[in-house]
Amino acid sequence: MRALPLAAVQEAPCPVAAPVGVFAGHVQGLMAAFPQTRLVVYPELHLFGTVGPLKRELLLDVAEPLSGPRMRALGDLAGDLGVWLLPGSVCERGPGGELFNTAVVLSPEGRLAASYRKVFPWRPYEPFDPGDRFVTFDLPGVGRAGFSICYDAWFPEVARHLAWMGAEVVLNLVKTTTCDRTQEVILARANAIVNQVFVVSVNCAGPVGTGRSLIVDPEGMVRAETVGAEQTVLTDVLDLDHIPRVRQYGTVGLTRPWEQFRPGDPPLPLPLYGGRIDPEQWHPDRRPAAEEVQVVEGRAE
Repeated sequence: MRALPLAAVQEAPCPVAAPVGVFAGHVQGLMAAFPQTRLVVYPELHLFGTVGPLKRELLLDVAEPLSGPRMRALGDLAGDLGVWLLPGSVCERGPGGELFNTAVVLSPEGRLAASYRKVFPWRPYEPFDPGDRFVTFDLPGVGRAGFSICYDAWFPEVARHLAWMGAEVVLNLVKTTTCDRTQEVILARANAIVNQVFVVSVNCAGPVGTGRSLIVDPEGMVRAETVGAEQTVLTDVLDLDHIPRVRQYGTVGLTRPWEQFRPGDPPLPLPLYGGRIDPEQWHPDRRPAAEEVQVVEGRAE
């Protein structure tokens, strides 16, 4: 079994002025309570929760490049604890003065393993610049995960492309404060079902967020969830061997969307994208090597 013990933390955002040490104390306490955890996931913008309205100038004041002191401190924390750490997304200052909402993962060795700039900012309410690529990262000996941030879940292209890139777990970091969390819960299950992947959707707790975090398996079954906005931790052990099993035998023993096409089926034009579905490369196992995401110094290239 390729086991991934994880903790999804439905927590209220940290004060933006709080040092990383305050956050570190919380992570250390969590690891003491759940010592077998290998992956810890916090909500979107967890370290920036009390900035106030999402004003670009305010967020730029607290943004740093990924080479900055905040990321170094987070790397030290992950390395000290020997855990894969997703501290939520961060405000990243780009090289040209851009402002990105960027998910990061720190490895058990304390390095920035991968980062992903939110492709679909929630317009017109968010002032972030959009990213331009999907990102996956490998958990050696276990499997591959992919990033998704909040509103990304509303665009089926994101989860589909991550699954095609080999992601077996889609980590959806959320800061939903509005009444549409009901729809997002449905989308988490739908994205898991149609792509036959695990989805971990972790929202922030009240009084800021609406909670309702959940973990969904590749057949759309909810493994763990919170019914409200209380501060809590969802723990689970994902068996990533579930993915090849369900793809081989079908969801509930029936449906195999990744095996839809047969040799000789013609390509299907996709006018919306100016592209097509090519049956020869539809299945994740048949994607061209050139389409693999290579992580170089913490950025996907």
